[in-house]
Amino acid sequence: MQNILITGASSGLGEALVEAYLQNGDAVYVIGKTLPKRFDNHPHFFFFPYDLSETFMLKSTIKEFVQNHSFDIAILNAGVLGDIETLGKTELSHIKDVMEINVWANKELIDTLAAYTESVKQIVGISSGAAVNGSKGWGAYSLSKSSLNMLMNVYAKELLGIHLTALAPGVIDTPMVQHILEGVDDTVYPSAKRLKESHIQTPKEAAKLLLHTIPKLLNYESGSFLDVRTME
Repeated sequence: MQNILITGASSGLGEALVEAYLQNGDAVYVIGKTLPKRFDNHPHFFFFPYDLSETFMLKSTIKEFVQNHSFDIAILNAGVLGDIETLGKTELSHIKDVMEINVWANKELIDTLAAYTESVKQIVGISSGAAVNGSKGWGAYSLSKSSLNMLMNVYAKELLGIHLTALAPGVIDTPMVQHILEGVDDTVYPSAKRLKESHIQTPKEAAKLLLHTIPKLLNYESGSFLDVRTME
């Protein structure tokens, strides 16, 4: 049995990952704002309610939840899209809100895990192709995911006992993607049109793929950014 830590599991990929790891016989620890109720009575499911945008209290609040545990894998999945809008029209406060969850919460989580757990073997930050594709309208999200990639890269040089990877899981049918498909004008934002034409995985399909992919990440240099669509 492995101990798996996942952030953000109320829907989409996070929820599917919880289900997949529990079915695999693992113990799953979740930190997030909303409890995925269907797992609440599972004997190997442990939930700590926390709004990860509240980074100023994150370390002190979640310390006891992770303290004295060993985690085989920590999956930093929680994230927000932000508005699809040209960067020039995006308020700086909005970019800061996206960065708070997509970057700074993950920094605080990594610091907490490194300081207070008995050990963490592997940390996977869920990134995106948007981290390297500068598409019109994706400014806040792209900035946050490229920063996440570098966060993992730098920590790989500092936390030598932990293997870190930024991983793009491909396009997944989540509330985030549905918002783009249904609410974004693809004549104004061509990236939305490309998204509509791409292969969209169900969360269950994506979680199954990640369960097989995450152990393979250990074969790559710590700190790498990888995309499941281009991995061999």
